[in-house]
Amino acid sequence: MSADGNWNLLLKTPMGDRKATLSLKSAGDTLTGKQGGDQGSTDIFEGKVSGNDVSWKISIQQPFALTLTFKGKVDGDKIAGSADTGMMGAFPFEGTRA
Repeated sequence: MSADGNWNLLLKTPMGDRKATLSLKSAGDTLTGKQGGDQGSTDIFEGKVSGNDVSWKISIQQPFALTLTFKGKVDGDKIAGSADTGMMGAFPFEGTRA
């Protein structure tokens, strides 16, 4: 199943649940797109797709500068996985097609 399209995400962060939007486009094994939330929208980078497995990174500035590494799996109209913050650990996310 293609990861391409728009997604509504729910991130279960240590600071509470956060809603986000995600727009993905694949070309071969490369994944590009944008992720948005309370603090605005940002381009994803280092995006990869392999079968149903997806991964990407985003950089955020609020509440402090941080790079999040997302790894997940697409299952039909659902996506789920984890977002790793590095030294602050990882938290789960899930989503559905918009």
